[in-house]
Amino acid sequence: MRSFLIDRYKKGGTLRLGESPEPELRENDVMVEIHAASVNLLDSKIRDGEFKLFLPYRPPFVLGHDVAGTVVRTGPKVRRFKVGNEVYSRPRDHRAGTFAEFIAINEADVALKPENLTMPEAASIPLVGLTAWQALVEVGKVKPGQKVFIQAGSGGVGTFAIQLAKHLGAIVATTTSTKNVDLVKSLGADVVIDYKTQDFEKVLSGYDLVLNSQDAKTLEKSLGVLKPGGHLISISGPPDPAFAKELGLNLFLKLIMRLLSRGVRKKAKKLGIRYSFLFMRAEGQQLGQITSLIEAGVIRPVVDKVFPFEGIGDALAYVETGRAKGKVVITVAD
Repeated sequence: MRSFLIDRYKKGGTLRLGESPEPELRENDVMVEIHAASVNLLDSKIRDGEFKLFLPYRPPFVLGHDVAGTVVRTGPKVRRFKVGNEVYSRPRDHRAGTFAEFIAINEADVALKPENLTMPEAASIPLVGLTAWQALVEVGKVKPGQKVFIQAGSGGVGTFAIQLAKHLGAIVATTTSTKNVDLVKSLGADVVIDYKTQDFEKVLSGYDLVLNSQDAKTLEKSLGVLKPGGHLISISGPPDPAFAKELGLNLFLKLIMRLLSRGVRKKAKKLGIRYSFLFMRAEGQQLGQITSLIEAGVIRPVVDKVFPFEGIGDALAYVETGRAKGKVVITVAD
C-alpha cells in the first residue's frame, strides 16, 4: 500500500512516499480503508523525536493519528463493527499510521462516523475531540457555571473545547488573534482576549479551570488566573509523575518526569491549585459520545484546509506555522 514513511527521527525531516506492507489484522481489529486523515502537531513532534523516550517507534514507520474511512475486514473477535461501516478513530499509541491507504485498529478505539459529517470533516475530530473530552469531562469534571479558560481558541483543540465547555454549562474565556475573534465567538466563547493587544493574566481572575496548550511562560502565567482549588490542565507539558506512573515507565524516566514538572507543581501547590498533564488516549466509547453531540448539532467541526494525499508535506508545514484555524485534513481515497 502507498504510505508516507519516516526513515529516521530528524527535526524538520521529510516524509517519504513509498510502499509498505498492509498492516497485520489482529483478532480484535478492524481493517479500515482510509478516506481522510488529519494532520496534528503531534505528528511533527514524533517525527522530530521529542517523544521517543516514552513513545518510541522503530523506523521506518508511518505517521498519522486521525482517520475516517470504511471497514473492509474484521478480526474473528470483532463484535461491534462489520464490513461496510463508515467509522472514525484516533488509533492507540504505538499503532498510529493514518498517512497510508489502510490501517488496522483495535475495535475499542473506533466509533461510527457521525452521519452528518463528510469523511474529511470526521477525520478532523478524533484527536482534538478526545483531548477536549478527557480534559474537561474526565479530568476537569467541568460543572455548569464554572469559569473555564481555553487557550488558543482558534486552534484544533481550542475550537472543539470551546463548544464542549459551553455544552457543559461553563463560562468560557479564550485567546486568539484579531482576525479570529468572530470565529471563537461563533463557537460560544464568552470572553475573547486578543493576545496581540491584551495580556490574559491582567484580564482574567477567579477561574476554575485552565486548559493550557502553550509554552512554559504561558503555563506559569496561567496559575495567576485560577482561584484556590482551581485546576491547571496542560496538554503541552511538562509531564508529571502521575503520567509516568500511568505509562509504567522505568525509575529513570519517572525521575525525569518528576524533575521536569517540579517547578510548576511546587508553584501550584503553594497557590492551592491542582496541576495535571494530559496526554490523550484512544477511546472509542468516548468518541461515540462525541458522535452523539455532533449529530445533535451541539458541536461542529472546524476545518481550515484540505490537502491531497501527495500534499502531506505541505499540510504538515502549514500546521507547524501555528496559523491554522481548526484542523488541517488530507484526503486519501474517494
